[in-house]
Amino acid sequence: MKFKFLILLSLFTFFLNPILADEGSDDISFYTGTFDVIDKEGDDQTSLFGIEHKNPNLFKNTFLGKFSPVSGGFMTGDNAVYLYTGIEGQYGIGPLKILPSFAPGYYEKGNGKDLGSVLEFKSEIKIGFDIFENSKIGYSYSHISNNEWGDTNPGTDNQHITFSKNF
Repeated sequence: MKFKFLILLSLFTFFLNPILADEGSDDISFYTGTFDVIDKEGDDQTSLFGIEHKNPNLFKNTFLGKFSPVSGGFMTGDNAVYLYTGIEGQYGIGPLKILPSFAPGYYEKGNGKDLGSVLEFKSEIKIGFDIFENSKIGYSYSHISNNEWGDTNPGTDNQHITFSKNF
């Protein structure tokens, strides 16, 4: 299952998105961290690995800040999968970037935590630093829940380290 997910996500990110966007405008992020970081029992806590795509050419400046569409997905150590697409804001102070985002998505529990619905919503705050030209490293904290739309709504909090590169 992991292998199929990574192949599917790689095909989506590297082949489909350049068709929809200008060449040379891809911001690809890889991240790894902990799924269900504040699980009190510890039985659902596991690792996660993900990939995310942004097109910097699609950033829009508004009176609330700079916003862009974001798409991605991750898989946990228990074979749970979350695929999402949403919007991300960007606020900068020199090399420091603050990136809040909101993304609805599809969740499949695999052998992992049952979040109560296949439709889940991810709210995230990311803090990133420019480390090289066109490269960033960051820390993210996210919450995923179904907003009481499912049978249950246990939610999950996740944290991860991100490496981003503009191509």
